[in-house]
Amino acid sequence: MKQLTTLLFLLFTVVTFSQKKFEGKATYMSKRTMDMSRFDKMSEQQKKQMKARFKNFLEKTYTLSFNKSESSFKENVTLDAPGTSGPSWGRSNGQGSIYKNLKDKEMVEDVEQFSKRFRIVEEMEFPQWEMSGETKQIGQYLCYKATMVKVDNSIDWGGIFSRRGGNAKKNDSTKVNQTKKPVKTQMITAWYTPQIPVSAGPEGYWGLPGLILEINAGRTTMLCTEIIINPEDVVEIKKPSKGKEVSREEYDTMMKVKSEELRERFQNRRGGGRRF
Repeated sequence: MKQLTTLLFLLFTVVTFSQKKFEGKATYMSKRTMDMSRFDKMSEQQKKQMKARFKNFLEKTYTLSFNKSESSFKENVTLDAPGTSGPSWGRSNGQGSIYKNLKDKEMVEDVEQFSKRFRIVEEMEFPQWEMSGETKQIGQYLCYKATMVKVDNSIDWGGIFSRRGGNAKKNDSTKVNQTKKPVKTQMITAWYTPQIPVSAGPEGYWGLPGLILEINAGRTTMLCTEIIINPEDVVEIKKPSKGKEVSREEYDTMMKVKSEELRERFQNRRGGGRRF
């Protein structure tokens, strides 16, 4: 299956690169659901207020700019409505982007966290997609299904502020010390269309013989809502150049440390009725 996927990718790449011009823009809507079971002591009204406050953090729109060999994925930032800004650590400054270069096999993510700018540079390893014959229609495009199981290094920011997050952490500490912590994985489902022959997609996803129009990963769904091929204006794709350069491993380690600091800070202040 791995060899078949690689062969398909190489074949479609040859066809794509033989064209004189092929570029475009795709708009994606991202939605993430909250695990409200963490807040079981809250009233239904309080839960509704929390969902409303976190709306701009849980629902976002992005633009993917792409050509035959490069792509850039960036959030479309809008002004926050009063009372819906969400947590300060979850807000985007409008500068973040994910750049991918198929020729150089390089991915560069530009991100700001905790008032610091980072430029995460990593080598692109070919994703281990499992192809499927299952299809569905997304807009005017016929899409094919592909799945992949990947290691999930993401931080559960919501769990930090859970009423029972601190207790769960303490209860698990002895087990973590005695045995090796199990690796957390996540099933990724992608829907791609060969009608748009570029190996690109939202966030860091790529490696399929066609543009990825939908991604389902855990509680997050990203769906393409608009595509413009060969627009009149030139599609600009810029490689991030600002921020401190770090590897993916270095960045993940720093975020884990910061998340633990936030968790401890919240648990220490929880008794005082701190609001979040």
